[in-house]
Amino acid sequence: MAPSLVVLVLSLLLGIQPVTTDLYLPALPALTEGFGAPVSQAQLTLTTLLLAFGSSQLLWGPLSDRYGRRPVLLAGLAAYTLASLGCVFAPTMATLIAWRMVQGAAMGAAVMCARAIVRDLYQPEAGARVMSKGLTGLGVIACTCAPLGGLLSDVLGWRHALAALAVFGAAALAVVALRFEETLPRKNPCALQPATLMRTWWTILRHPGFLAWTLLSIASYAGLFTFLASSSFVFIKVLGLSRTQFGLLMFSMSLVYIGGTFLCRRLLPRLGVRRSVAIAGAISLSGGTIMGVLAWAGLHNGWSVMLPFYLFMLAHGIHQPCSQSGAVGPFPQAAGAASALNGFLMMVAAFGVGGWIGWRLDGTVFPLTNGVWFWSAVIAATAWTLVQRHGLAQRA
Repeated sequence: MAPSLVVLVLSLLLGIQPVTTDLYLPALPALTEGFGAPVSQAQLTLTTLLLAFGSSQLLWGPLSDRYGRRPVLLAGLAAYTLASLGCVFAPTMATLIAWRMVQGAAMGAAVMCARAIVRDLYQPEAGARVMSKGLTGLGVIACTCAPLGGLLSDVLGWRHALAALAVFGAAALAVVALRFEETLPRKNPCALQPATLMRTWWTILRHPGFLAWTLLSIASYAGLFTFLASSSFVFIKVLGLSRTQFGLLMFSMSLVYIGGTFLCRRLLPRLGVRRSVAIAGAISLSGGTIMGVLAWAGLHNGWSVMLPFYLFMLAHGIHQPCSQSGAVGPFPQAAGAASALNGFLMMVAAFGVGGWIGWRLDGTVFPLTNGVWFWSAVIAATAWTLVQRHGLAQRA
């Protein structure tokens, strides 16, 4: 496959995550009111999706090591498209939550395979640069998600925002079916044997480089997910923005994230992976601290939250490509399993954050600002210690 096609496929596979989480966020308050459900139950449409997303990767990863990336992608994207249609026509909140779980499980195939494909084709440092290009594509997709979701929800109703997910799933399925070629150099016929699987997982979980990079990816995504899980209620219900205005804020956040991925590609050749994430750790901590201090000082408005969060998102554009490629790098023969474990642990953390946010939303900005502040400190501590000590990719 041409390099440009690889980046396009990565962009679609990675972009399915913000499409699934961000596009419907502006519609979430209206969806909650439409079903007459409490806020805590509405949060389950996000947190159960992510739990299914993370858990499913533990199956998709070994399946892709055994049968290849292409059949797993075709099955996952087909299931995603069907589940998205189920969400559109869900008659109750409970049914919507059930379909979102199926959607999340299917989404796991796409995102897991994206990380594994990078390891199939590239060595770790080159993989970080290619992953940053794919994540730039993710950022471009994410830019359109919240504004489109807000517009669809305002003009046509929240079900049309959910319908856009089915359209995206069908488009990604078509690209994979028509253009994607298998990247796995050698299938592992033993990948699904329980003894082999347990031994592989144990080897991965014992590797200090995997643990260091995975903790960084967990902390960075948990900070972002704290924002995603609470932002629509904070900005629309607490700060009084319209759904369209909220969508535009999310658009601006995605633009900053794209800038972070470009910055990542400039830093890597000059400084290397570990020094790049150390600098990004300082940026993360600065953004989280400024946000937290402004909130405690009584400045509660859109810009007092968003301007510091732009710093967090700039650094997020560096942390994610480096940490995701770094976690999988030591395992060229088990890239699917390593990608699956990395994704599973990220989503377990996100599920916990979402559950906490669902119960802590209290009509103030503090659940959002305090949460981002906390995770920015964890990011900095990890980037400055564990990654510096164990971040060089050593083959397991």
